[in-house]
Amino acid sequence: MKVFATNKSKLLPLVGRSVTIGDQKMALFEISDGRIFAIDDYCPLTEAPLLEGMVAGEYVFEPMRDYKISLVDGKIQEPDQGKVAVYPVSVAGDKIYIELAD
Repeated sequence: MKVFATNKSKLLPLVGRSVTIGDQKMALFEISDGRIFAIDDYCPLTEAPLLEGMVAGEYVFEPMRDYKISLVDGKIQEPDQGKVAVYPVSVAGDKIYIELAD
């Protein structure tokens, strides 16, 4: 199910934007090449919000312990372990949609 999340014009490159769909809180990130990623706004290792993390390339760095998390597949990079849910994103004009499981 594709759900409207926000407008692309509301994003700032490399700065997270919070969106809530139902009871699910997500963070949207636009990286330097213009691609947009949606990821759960929650680190399973620290329970910290990922929204406040620093973005470098295709990764967000969790703000409390600096865990490196892939925006592409949600994997927490070695030597740490874990995974964060990521969601497919599509853009139509200025509208950003997130694909949720039915």
